[in-house]
Amino acid sequence: MEIQLKSADRVQPGVAAGNRSVLLETAANARALIAVFKLRIGISIALSALGGSVVAGHAGPAFGQAWLLLTAVLLASFGAAGFNHYLERDLDRRMCRTRRRPFASGRFGAGAAWPLLFALMIGTGSALAGHAFGLASGLFVLAGALTYVVVYTAWLKPLSDWNIVIGGAAGSFAVLAGAAVHGGGWLDPAALWLALVLLLWTPSHFWALSIALVEDYRAAGLPMLPVTRGVATAARWTMANSVLLVLAAVGLGWVLESPLFWLLSLTGSAWLLVTGLDLVRSPTRPVAMTAFFASLIQLGLLLAGLFVNVWVG
Repeated sequence: MEIQLKSADRVQPGVAAGNRSVLLETAANARALIAVFKLRIGISIALSALGGSVVAGHAGPAFGQAWLLLTAVLLASFGAAGFNHYLERDLDRRMCRTRRRPFASGRFGAGAAWPLLFALMIGTGSALAGHAFGLASGLFVLAGALTYVVVYTAWLKPLSDWNIVIGGAAGSFAVLAGAAVHGGGWLDPAALWLALVLLLWTPSHFWALSIALVEDYRAAGLPMLPVTRGVATAARWTMANSVLLVLAAVGLGWVLESPLFWLLSLTGSAWLLVTGLDLVRSPTRPVAMTAFFASLIQLGLLLAGLFVNVWVG
C-alpha cells in the first residue's frame, strides 16, 4: 500500500533544518558579541573594582552594592572593549591573532550604530556608578573607559612602545571607582597600593604576550616593546617591571597586615618572578606564554587574597 504524506509532513525536515540554521547563526552572533565585549578582561576589571571597595571599606560591600558596582564597571568595560574592536578593525586584519574578530572578519558591519551603542554603555555604566555611589565613583569609571579607548587604543598604541604602560591606568581607575563606594575611600592607602598594583601588572602581562607574538605585531606595524627594542630587551624590561609589581604587592600586604593575603599574594608573586627569570634567559614564545599566564595567576591570587581576608579571615 502506498503511503501518502501530507504536505506539512514533507516540508517538516526543511523547516527543522531552517530553524537549526537560525539557532546556530544566533549562537554564533552571541559568541561574537561576547568576543567584542572581551568578557574575561571585563570580569577582571570588575573584580579589581570590587577589590578596591573591599580594601577601602575594610569589609565586603553589601550584596546590592556589590552587584551595582560590578554591573556599572562591566557595562563601561564592555563599551570600551567594543570601541577597541571597532577602531582597530583594519589593524586586526593584519594580525593572525585578531583577524577573526567580528569587525575584522566582517561578521559585524562597521555601521554607525555600533559606536553609539558602545558610548551608551560607557555612559550608562558611569552614570550608574555616579548615581549609586557618588560623583567620584562615576568619574573614575568614565576615566578608566576613556583611558582605554582614547589614550591607549586611539593615541598611544600605534604611536609609542610605552603604550601599555600608560594604558594600564584603566585598571587603576577601576580600583579607585570601587574604593569611592565609601566616599573618600579612594584616598585610603590600601586602595592606592592596589591601584598601583594594577598599573604595574598591565605591562608585565602584555609585554610577555607581545614577546610571544612579536612577529604578529611587527607585521601589523605596531610599536610594541619587543618590536622596537628586541625580545631580549623586552624580556629584561618585563622582569624589571615584575619586580616593581611584586614590591607594590608587598606594600599592599604591609598595609593590610593579613596572613591570608600574604600567603596567596606571595605565592603568585614568586611564580611570576620565576617565569620572568626564565623569560630573560630564553625570550621564546613558549616561555613568554608561560610568563603571560603566570601574570594572570598572580593577579588572581592577589585578588583572592583580598576577598578571603575580608569574607573568610
